Amino acid sequence: MPTEPSLTDLSEVAAAFAVEDYLYFHQEFLPPERSEAETAAAVQMLQMEPPMRVLDLACGFGRIANRLAARGFRVTGVEWLEGFLEMARQEARQMGIRVEYIQGDMRRIDYRAVFDRAILMFNSFGYFSDEENLEVMRRVARALKPGGKVGFDIANRDGVLNNFHAHYVLEKEGNLLINRFSFDVWTGRLHNARVVIRDGVRTDRPLSIRLYSLTEMRALLTEAGLALEAAYEEWDGQPLQMDSPAMVIIAGKP
Repeated sequence: MPTEPSLTDLSEVAAAFAVEDYLYFHQEFLPPERSEAETAAAVQMLQMEPPMRVLDLACGFGRIANRLAARGFRVTGVEWLEGFLEMARQEARQMGIRVEYIQGDMRRIDYRAVFDRAILMFNSFGYFSDEENLEVMRRVARALKPGGKVGFDIANRDGVLNNFHAHYVLEKEGNLLINRFSFDVWTGRLHNARVVIRDGVRTDRPLSIRLYSLTEMRALLTEAGLALEAAYEEWDGQPLQMDSPAMVIIAGKP
């Protein structure tokens, strides 16, 4: 039998999103109010009605998955980092809800016409090679029932490059998260030579992500068996502009 192609090592991605450092520097940008608003927006923009089955890829610590479950949806969350999953499971127990949380690689999900909707929230798409990113969407398409929809937010290549900043620093309690960006025009990838300094200890956490234009994203979705239906600036539904730093994509399975 033919073997599946080898995949990019996830160790760099996992290191870049080390749970303790990630939450320390970013949790204040993800307050409950934002999670509630994005959950409500996803429900509206994806025309979701309970008890639909929902696949949350790269579900992180369950900030959207648990809220969807509380609304009556049947949710499966897939996440590579076990530390995030434990947080998600703990919150689900506290909320008295049930979510199927699975530790796994989004490039290896193997569902066939199981879900009514799929989501990838908070810039969770694009960290692999072009071929592997396409494979993720192919598997999402395969996981969706006919007529199903997927919604996700990613950086907007046009907006990022029209307002490019080579450095971005977060400081908290004397600790530093230093982002140093460069863009490769040949590959379309944004490289971040990220450095974390906590309690005087330096840790290098580099990462790279593919930036897509809306035109490229439409072509990728088409090749994956999905049809682009709408694009917005954010989950607030504002129209996508050339200088929008991010975009929300809604696509459907015929």
